[in-house]
Amino acid sequence: SPIMTMERLFSGLMALVSLFLIYLAIGYVAPIAYDPIGPRPYPILIFSLLAFGALVVAFRPASFTKPIELGLTKPIIRNLVLCALALLVYGLIFEVLGFIFATILMSFAVGLLFAGNPLKSFIFSVLISIGLYVLFDILLDVKLPLGLLSGIIG
Repeated sequence: SPIMTMERLFSGLMALVSLFLIYLAIGYVAPIAYDPIGPRPYPILIFSLLAFGALVVAFRPASFTKPIELGLTKPIIRNLVLCALALLVYGLIFEVLGFIFATILMSFAVGLLFAGNPLKSFIFSVLISIGLYVLFDILLDVKLPLGLLSGIIG
């Protein structure tokens, strides 16, 4: 079937990309030695697992597969495209508006796309944005842009 062929083709391509990334990771040398074994094992392990899984999917016997009905209707495809656009806009406004405002807008838009109640989606968007900001910026010390709030908080 065409879907099966695309699945195998994509998996084979993913395996080739993973093998190439393993090749790049083997030659990686960090400018600062912070670990006795260096930074190589983690990417080599991850890409090896990815290559193995992709090869299993690409070369598994047809008897281990069954057709999958994706159920792609026009409304679902429209929502997927709108969700991808929301993520694109999020990436564009992330630094200008800052993490909190950009995340509120993106998560609210996605909440509405998935038929969420507008008020509940907005409340969740505000809470998750502030919660993630506290988690990453304050607790994990991963600096996130404040954007419009930089004069107030920063």
